[in-house]
Amino acid sequence: MTIQTIITKAVKRLKLEGKLLTPDFYAEAFCKEAKKANMQVGDCEHLSKFNEMLNKDLQKDLKNYNIKTMHEFVRFLISKLNRTNPTQCSDTLESQTLLTKRILQVVTVLHNKEVSELAQKTLELLERGAQPEQLDQLRQRWVNFITTYDDTFLQKLKEYGSLDTKDLQKTIENLQLACVSTQDIQSVNLQKISKLLVASFVPSIASSVNDTIAALSEKIQQNPALLEHVSVENEIKSAISLRIALDKETVKEMVESIDGVLDKLSLRLINMIEQSDNSNTEIQKIKKELESYTEESVTNFKLAHKKLFTIAVALEENTQLLSKDLKGHSDEVSALSKKVHALEKELETAKQESKEDFLTKLYNKRALDEFMGIKEAEYKRYGRNFAIVMFDIDYFKKVNDNYGHEAGDAVLAAFAKILKKESRTVDIVGRFGGEEFLALLSETDLQGGVIFAEKVRKHVEKTRFVYKGKRIKVTVSAGVSQRSDHISLEAAINSADEYLYKAKKEGRNRVEYKK
Repeated sequence: MTIQTIITKAVKRLKLEGKLLTPDFYAEAFCKEAKKANMQVGDCEHLSKFNEMLNKDLQKDLKNYNIKTMHEFVRFLISKLNRTNPTQCSDTLESQTLLTKRILQVVTVLHNKEVSELAQKTLELLERGAQPEQLDQLRQRWVNFITTYDDTFLQKLKEYGSLDTKDLQKTIENLQLACVSTQDIQSVNLQKISKLLVASFVPSIASSVNDTIAALSEKIQQNPALLEHVSVENEIKSAISLRIALDKETVKEMVESIDGVLDKLSLRLINMIEQSDNSNTEIQKIKKELESYTEESVTNFKLAHKKLFTIAVALEENTQLLSKDLKGHSDEVSALSKKVHALEKELETAKQESKEDFLTKLYNKRALDEFMGIKEAEYKRYGRNFAIVMFDIDYFKKVNDNYGHEAGDAVLAAFAKILKKESRTVDIVGRFGGEEFLALLSETDLQGGVIFAEKVRKHVEKTRFVYKGKRIKVTVSAGVSQRSDHISLEAAINSADEYLYKAKKEGRNRVEYKK
């Protein structure tokens, strides 16, 4: 059936129904004939489309009133609008919106990060004209916040003063009053304690203070309040343990030195006694006593003192018998004494000039400074470029806090082995301080330094660090520079250190350099 046929039937319908040929009556008749002919015409679908746009209550009213035409639909809407007071609704809605905004502005300045951010986001959406679904989502977020909010953390303040959970300002004022009375006393006490503590760090026998102990002592002297921090406790324990270890090592060296002197003295006296013409039974007893002493090992000062005292008493009883022989050998004894003093000085000098870090067995900072001076001289005279790589073990403090300082020392020693394994014979690697390490790569440019740093980083990342059956995750960050890019050695070192800081700032477990 064609449109023309439907038009003809629509006109006939109007005549049969006795209606005038007006646009509204004609449109109604046309749509009825089109529906009867099962023909879909766009102009006849307006009512159903508009009906779908209404809410469910209005759709129900349309069905109850049996609305069939657009004319009836318009009259229905007009009647609905005439029953409402749009001005009053608009004013009420605007007032409610302004009130909501003011409340949210107040909420944003409250001392709660989560609720302030939520209030700010709500304000921004209201300013932009939020859609209903966005407002529903925000409403749910507010419901979630109020149902999960937990202020029990405030109870922790009870031990410091009076607590008022409904008035935080009053709570803070109460805490201030409680703290002011003890603050001055605590400050004085901390200063006294810090002085005593720093004094206890100094080894009682060892001749020098370790760099780590010196750094901690200076830090505590400058800021005694650090003693109240829990994180400093482990550093103090480590420093005391290190001080004791230094004293023990020095005592061991001194005992070994005394033991050696005893051996030499015993042998010399035995030789003198054997050559004496006045040997008798008492002298033979001393000889046997000396021989027995040389066969034993001196393990402490008390035993060494006892041995020397025994020899001194026996010699004193037989002074007259040995005086002639001892006078003949006085020059030899004097020379031996001078030799012992010379050996002691050489031992002390050797200790001071030691270039090895006692924990990692790599070069220490003193040795690194010396090698850097050599490399700088070669660069200035022969133009031999070299790369500098600064390494730092990531989150090393957490390793000490979670597993103890012995685990931290084990990690440092293991990383030192990796660093040594990946380096060449001509390269110089050492412990720069704490958990920082430095590598000087001879005849190497920036790119070569980056390749070396990446090899070390990947090696550390793949290595299983295990301490007492516990797996410790370890990564390392690095900064790289080359001497030829800078006006001085100090500038090159600072550059590597700055790139190391950048690597740690941007996520750790990475290598940074000039790109």
